[in-house]
Amino acid sequence: MTTSTSDAPEELIRAEALIRNEARALGFDLCRITDVDEAWPAAARLAEFVAAGRHGEMGWMAETLERRSNPRAMWPDARSAVVLGLNYGPEGDPLEILGRRDRGAISVYARNEDYHDLIKKRLKALGRWMQQRFGGELKVFVDTAPLMEKPLAERAGAGWQGRHTNLVSREFGSWLFLGSILTTLELSPDAPEAMHCGSCAACLEACPTNAFPAPFQLDARRCISYLTIELKGPIPREFREALGNRIYGCDDCLAVCPWNKFAAQAREQKLAAREELKAPKLTDLARLDDPAFRALFTRSPVKRIGRDRFVRNVLYAIGNSGEPALAPEAARLLDDPSPLVRGAAVWAMSRLLPGADFEAMRAARLPAETDAEVREEWLA
Repeated sequence: MTTSTSDAPEELIRAEALIRNEARALGFDLCRITDVDEAWPAAARLAEFVAAGRHGEMGWMAETLERRSNPRAMWPDARSAVVLGLNYGPEGDPLEILGRRDRGAISVYARNEDYHDLIKKRLKALGRWMQQRFGGELKVFVDTAPLMEKPLAERAGAGWQGRHTNLVSREFGSWLFLGSILTTLELSPDAPEAMHCGSCAACLEACPTNAFPAPFQLDARRCISYLTIELKGPIPREFREALGNRIYGCDDCLAVCPWNKFAAQAREQKLAAREELKAPKLTDLARLDDPAFRALFTRSPVKRIGRDRFVRNVLYAIGNSGEPALAPEAARLLDDPSPLVRGAAVWAMSRLLPGADFEAMRAARLPAETDAEVREEWLA
């Protein structure tokens, strides 16, 4: 007769199984283990990415390149890694919102609480339990430290990096938040995951801005997630139309992956989309001042880009809407204190007004504009 892990005496159960049991009890959907002793092939790919300038304004990637070269470059005492995953599968098709041009599309991961806070609390709880049970030292990571978590997850067997460079799981498809615990414990590693994309290139073909120069390569400077979140200034004109109504991030390459047929809706309620962020009206979002923005996006990842950058994105979406009825929202923001917002408002008006009307507006407003970037928008 086979004895289940839950029925076996604890002293007969290996540490790895106990860690997995505790991870599940804390709400994680996946727990895999790997060692961190061998070479780290991802380091060379990252160095090429940075050398080509594909990281854009994310200067911290170049500054921490050496520390990212492998987990032990960041913490020499590390011997093993526990990779945790939390499913955030959406309840419906995340691309459906793209056809509703008067609404804003917010990436699935950002429609409720910030996953960093949620996962970090659970990682710390698991870490405390591991130290009490097995001893050793450890450090926890959720996306914000110089640790390449996707290659680590692939090495641990949590999934594989697809042609779009994102992690794909046979069980959860594209929708998996990752967290990691590096520990001085010598734990038995799980087998790495092989690549199961076959000849499929749906993710590459779906990208609205052609951000993939080749399979398994990303140019962040062309990626809508980078453009709407990381880029601080005006989004280059060549990409604005391709944004459509995406106002924070982009799910296209994730959503089209065939492996999502095995994915399930997230069971963690704190990751379920808030009703007001599923399909927010562009008119409502364009009217957000700083206090209202902060109130709407309390505990949300969106809050970190600030009101001005967010409203910039909203105005590009308004310009792409094809709805002249939205022009008054853009016109009101021509007098916004932020040059970034004013410039985006100019572009939106240029898309929504008849040519003669826009020319008349430019003649009236351009002489009073003092910001060089906004003047450039008027003259483009």
